[in-house]
Amino acid sequence: MEIAATSTEYVRVTAVSAVGGSPVSPSAPPQFAFQPTSATGNPSVEDWWTGEWASPHARILIGPNGGTTSLEPGEYRVWLTWTAGLEAPVYRTGTITVY
Repeated sequence: MEIAATSTEYVRVTAVSAVGGSPVSPSAPPQFAFQPTSATGNPSVEDWWTGEWASPHARILIGPNGGTTSLEPGEYRVWLTWTAGLEAPVYRTGTITVY
């Protein structure tokens, strides 16, 4: 995905399906992290931002006009996590370029 630093819009990640194709039933809102591609390791606790479920996507509004966070120009890895029962999977879902 590419987005202007001055744009406010949703970043969407298609939700994960369980074996057999049935949708995951999370018990908490999704959490997103945006790390520069030069960063190493998993996001820290303070890197996570709360998004929302909009089936079949997890989404978060980013940008300067009411977004949960704003990103400076650069390339970022997009991370997603959520709680589903006893599990809390953490996925690196792709990249976003901010120009």
